[in-house]
Amino acid sequence: MAKKKSITRISDKKRGRPKIRFSIWGLILIFVISFSAWFIIYMGAANFNENFLEEEFGNNNEADSDIASAENNGEELDAAVDTEEASSENSVSKVTNPISQSEAKSAEYLSSCCLVTDSTLIDMAKYTELKDVIGNNELSAAGCNTVTIETSYGTSTAYELLQVKKPEIIYIMLGSDIGKSKIDDMISSYTEFVKNLRGYLPDAAIYIMQLPPVHDDANATIGNGQINEFNTKLLTIANMNNVYCIDTNTALKGVDGALSDEYRDSGTGALTESAYKAIADYILCHTV
Repeated sequence: MAKKKSITRISDKKRGRPKIRFSIWGLILIFVISFSAWFIIYMGAANFNENFLEEEFGNNNEADSDIASAENNGEELDAAVDTEEASSENSVSKVTNPISQSEAKSAEYLSSCCLVTDSTLIDMAKYTELKDVIGNNELSAAGCNTVTIETSYGTSTAYELLQVKKPEIIYIMLGSDIGKSKIDDMISSYTEFVKNLRGYLPDAAIYIMQLPPVHDDANATIGNGQINEFNTKLLTIANMNNVYCIDTNTALKGVDGALSDEYRDSGTGALTESAYKAIADYILCHTV
């Protein structure tokens, strides 16, 4: 009986290349070994180098120092600002109106002043050294923002002229319309005028002049009670707008509280030359 031959057939399919298998545990093992080696090297360096920590973290300490320094500087700056603001507030609060008597200035001081007035002091330039006068007989407290004035600069309101001139010292005497205009209208317009002037010329010395008294007689259309009430309101305007106020009412007042006879022309009722000079002298002795 013949032996059977075993025939082994070779598959036509090609054997594939062995695949690389990914193992998460192998990755963890590599990480653990690397970390351990780094840690051993780091600790060894720390043990053998006494300045190791200082060298490693010195920059951070310097940064902390810079931050602390910046914070201190900021606190000092805030303190400086607070001091400056407090100083500014104190300088404003030092203004006490009406201005008290001061050392007399020379008459040259008047030549550097500008006066805004109505008919009350319209002849100031005629009798004193205060030559720069803005005003006319039509100007008034109620109309101080609207009434125009003819000057070499053209036809303008008092405020517009002051914007052009930009004087460093300004005196204001308005109120000839007392008894004719409503007090509220006069004060409202006066306040607006001073507020605008203070805003446009913040460095100018602005003086509000209180109205002079009137001569009490039976024919007077207004009394000193009205004058005093108006002057009190002028004092309030000055205090609210950080400007000065001078009591030129007292400068012309007699012992009876009315306008002294020497300061009133008996024929016209207008102020005399002596009255103008008395006001000029009062201005020179009441400045800041």
